[in-house]
This record gives sequence, C-alpha cells and structure tokens, in this order.
Amino acid sequence: MRIPVPAPRSLAGQLFAMQAVLIAVVVAGYALFTYVSDRSQAEQAAGSQATSVARAVADSPSVREAIRTSDPSARLQPYAVAVVRDTEVDFVTIMNPRGIRWTHPDPDQIGLAFQGHTGPALQGRTFTETYTGTLGPSVRAVTPVRDGDRIVGLVSAGIKVEEISQRAQGQLTALLAVAAGALGLGAIGTYVVNARLRRHTHGMNATELSHMHDYHQAALHAVREGLLMLDGQYRVALINDGGRELLGVGREEDVVGRPVAELGLPAPLTGALLASEPRVDEVHLTADRVLAVNTSPVTGGERRGAVVTLRDVTELQSLMGELDSERGFTQALRSQAHEAANRLHTVVSLIELGRAEEAVDFATAELELAQALTDQVVAAVSEPVLAALLLGKTAQANERGVELVVSADSRLDDGLLPDALPARDLVTILGNLIDNAVDAAQGGTHPRVTVTALTEDHSELILRVSDTGPGVDPDHVEAVFLRGFTTKPSGPGGRGLGLALVRQAVGRHGGALSVASAEGGGAVFEARLPLRDTGPAGAVAAGAAAVAEGAGGAG
Repeated sequence: MRIPVPAPRSLAGQLFAMQAVLIAVVVAGYALFTYVSDRSQAEQAAGSQATSVARAVADSPSVREAIRTSDPSARLQPYAVAVVRDTEVDFVTIMNPRGIRWTHPDPDQIGLAFQGHTGPALQGRTFTETYTGTLGPSVRAVTPVRDGDRIVGLVSAGIKVEEISQRAQGQLTALLAVAAGALGLGAIGTYVVNARLRRHTHGMNATELSHMHDYHQAALHAVREGLLMLDGQYRVALINDGGRELLGVGREEDVVGRPVAELGLPAPLTGALLASEPRVDEVHLTADRVLAVNTSPVTGGERRGAVVTLRDVTELQSLMGELDSERGFTQALRSQAHEAANRLHTVVSLIELGRAEEAVDFATAELELAQALTDQVVAAVSEPVLAALLLGKTAQANERGVELVVSADSRLDDGLLPDALPARDLVTILGNLIDNAVDAAQGGTHPRVTVTALTEDHSELILRVSDTGPGVDPDHVEAVFLRGFTTKPSGPGGRGLGLALVRQAVGRHGGALSVASAEGGGAVFEARLPLRDTGPAGAVAAGAAAVAEGAGGAG
C-alpha cells in the first residue's frame, strides 16, 4: 500500500503557519506575564488593605478601652466581626502582647496562641507577611496597639491567598478574552496578507520559487535574442546578455534601474521603446546593426511596464538588399531578352527580304553599343563587384527611362580594396545611392544619374552619385539619413531605410557621408571610405567620428 506523502506547503501557507504560531506565542507570553504581574499586584494590594485595616483597628479608642477591662473578648469579638464584614478582609485578630487571642473568626480559637510572627510588632513596627495559620495561607499585617508609650496589645488583619487567587483569576479571564480577540484579529490579518501573497506566488512553495528563479536565469542568458523589460516608469528592470550586445551596452555597465532615455540609443529606437502601443517587427538602426523591435505592454489594471524583444536582422537586411538587386537584374535581363528577341526578328526579317548587308549593319551596331557600355564601365571601374553592380543598375535605369553614366574621372583598379572593406558593404552603399538617385531623377526632363568611383592617394575610396532630380530640401538635410525618412509614397515593405543603411555601413568603416546640391539641379551624395587599416582602436575612433561627421554632413 502506498503511503500518501503530503505535498510541500506553499510559501504563503508556511508564512501563515509561522505567523500564527508567532502571534500565539506572543499572546500567551503576554498573558502569562500579565497574570504573574497582576497576581503580584493583587498580593501587594491585599497587604496594603490588611495594613490599613489593622492600623485602623489598633488606633480605635474603643479597642484600647476594651483591653483595659477584665474581659476584653466580650467587647472586642463583636467589633472584630463587624470590621471583617465591612472591610472585606478575611479575619481580624486582636491579641495581648504575649500573642493570646482575644478575637478570632472561629470562636473556638479565642484564648489560644496566635500563629504567626509578632516580634517586629512588639518592637513598635507594623509589618506584613504571608503565613499559613488556622484559616490557611494568608497575607496578613501585624501592628501594635499603644496606650501611651506602652504596647498593650497587637492587631492582625489578613486576606486569604485563596481570595487573592480568585481576584487574579477574574482578571486572567478578562485578559484571556482580550488575548483571544487579539489572536483572532492577528490570524485574520495574517490570512488576508498571505492570501495576497499566495496570489502573487501562484501558490508555489519556496523550493518551487527557487527552481523557477534558476530556470528563469538560465533561460534568460541562453536566449540569443535581446530581451529588455521596462517598469511603469520606463526604467530598465531586466536585460539579458543578447540585449546588452544588440544595444551596445557593456556587461560591466549597470543599466538596471536607469531610464531608457539615458542609454544613449538613437532617438527613433528610444521612441519605440517608450511608446505605449505595441510594436511588431519594427525595423530600427543602431550604430552598427539593424534591429527588429517588438514591444508588448504589461498590464494588470494599470500600466506596469513593457517587454521588448530585439532581433538582429543586419544580415537579413543585407541579403534582402542583394535579393532586390538580383530581382532588378533579372527584370533587366528579361527586358533585355525581350529587346534582343525584337532585334533578332528584325535581323531575320531583313535577311528574308534579301537585305543581308543592312541586317549585318543593324546587328553590328547593336553589339558595338552594348560592348561600348561594358568597355566604358570596366575601363573606369575594374573592381568586379562594383563593375557588375554598375552594369546591372545601368540596365535597370534604362528600363525606367533614366540614363546612368559613369563619369570620365572614375578610376578604380581591381585589387585595390582591402579585405576589411567587403564587397557586400560596397553594394549596400553604392546600390542604395543609385536606387535613390534613379527614383529622384525619374519623371524629369532628360533624367540622368552620374556615378563617380575613384581613389584618392590610394588612401580613400570616393563614391559619388548625382542626379537631375528636384534635389534635397534644406529643411530635410538633417533627417535625410534617418530611418523612415522619405518623400515618396510608402510601399508594402515600408520605405526610408536605404540611406539609413548607407550611413550605417559608411560609419561602420570609419568613413564620411554627405549630401549637397548639384550644379545643374538635383542632389549629390558622396561617401568617403578609408582604405588604410588604422588598427582596432583607430577604427573605433574613426567610426565614431564618421557617424558624427555623417550627421553633420546630412545637416
């Protein structure tokens, strides 16, 4: 038979039991202390009462007169009985100096010796004591009866200990009632507090909470995505290692408890983190990353903060850019294939008409035009990736009715670019600049985009793109490189990211990015990238300077 094992008590239940025991112990201790204290006070009060009665009897003139008679008991016994009845003491004994009783509650004890001490009273002092006499234990007072300077008798008045205990028990009953009420109120208050605690801890015990904390910490640091938790005042309540890396916050930097606005993040990203409404896969840029930001408010009757997840989509964004370029190349090739088919039909038709020489001249002219364009681009830019990009963009621009030319002063030899400057970043920079220039020039009179690619003293790569479009509004110069800025209608995937990616790539390599007005109208974008490796420290410093210069150039 399996013996059922009781489940561990929840943390709230443990606290309730502990608090109930604590309150019970405190109340019981207080009751015991009060009982002992009240009993002691009752004994002191009984002694004081007995002393007052004994002195009053000893000072009575009638007592002294009765003592002078031949039979003191005849007059003193009724008097003592009346005093006992009126003063709530248990006995009043009047005796001669030798201790022989003249009065006693039990008449049979009259004439017998007093049971107790009389020495101090015979010396003229009043004293109290607890003594067991004929009536049992009692608190008694003994005082002398004086007739002038002579002690002619003694008076003892007392209260039985049993009576004192009954008085204390009456007080104890009232005390226990109060203590029970206090214990009940304490139990109710403890139950209410622990019920609230039980709701907050979901009824888990201390071991379960400890395990949950361990799992929480392990999961928090194992997740590669960035996780950021903000409290109701937009302060960082929690951040994991991925969040520190994606936001550029060092592990040694203590950011917990700091407001989001003080983290030094880009303004658009800070605004997204401070927004009250949820955000889903919203793209934002930092100094060297493209982040997808998701925010979800934590509510429970009131705003309690927000949970933010961060994903690094830098590589994905770059691949999407390359995919867009490939898609453009494919469309250009499809268009070129269509044009080639038309030209081929024209050549075939000329041959069928017997005009072979005209067919050869037509075909040769088309081949020479295409070869001339290829020769022009390759002669100016022999770096293969940029040359392929320019040829593809030329075909794309031609399909959109825009003439794309490479300037005569372009010169970029193959093998000149260092390994630290990857082709992907060059495609991002030059491709986005050309796309924006074609968009700006399209629809104008004689639309034209001019591309210049050259090196200066073999130490700096210059990529310059100018267009014949409307140019950049001076009021927008500062914002043109920010994510989300665009003067064109928003497409399905959103716009305003190209120039922001260009600025990020340029800044990552310690370069500078600027925009100016072209001489014949339009805009000129220029990116300058250093070709010499300045070392890790120099690259970091150059990158920071480039971002600052880019911001200044954009403004």
